[in-house]
Amino acid sequence: MFHIALYQPEIPPNTGNIIRLCANTGAQLHIIHPAGFSLDDKQLRRAGLDYHEYASLREHADYTSFLSAMAPGRIFALSTKGTCAYHQARFLEGDIFLFGPETRGLPVTLRESLPAEQVLYLPMQTGSRSLNLANTAAIVLYEALRQTQFKSLR
Repeated sequence: MFHIALYQPEIPPNTGNIIRLCANTGAQLHIIHPAGFSLDDKQLRRAGLDYHEYASLREHADYTSFLSAMAPGRIFALSTKGTCAYHQARFLEGDIFLFGPETRGLPVTLRESLPAEQVLYLPMQTGSRSLNLANTAAIVLYEALRQTQFKSLR
């Protein structure tokens, strides 16, 4: 199983779409608080449709709690400031994909706490700021599933 971790997510529909992604792939979703919305948010529910009951979701009070719960898991952070393209990484079952808040990304200190080869980016046109959070999560998760030959999926 792979893990998607959202560090202080801000936009409910993105998280709802990621709930649906996790429900359909068997990935576990982690919400690292504080979040910019309640998990009962109407927009979150609408985007996740009826997939909430099929997704595995864990909440963490803060990043320190998340690290304790996930140790010794291997964390890959996604950032426009990454130094390694996502498709160059070699993923293993159990890997964690960490995404920052939509409006500001992951804090520098958090990114710098990881090995440079574990801070990934998605190639984009020069001058582009970023892709949508849910789209990025889907791209990276499906690359990891592809690399592991979709073992957990039919």
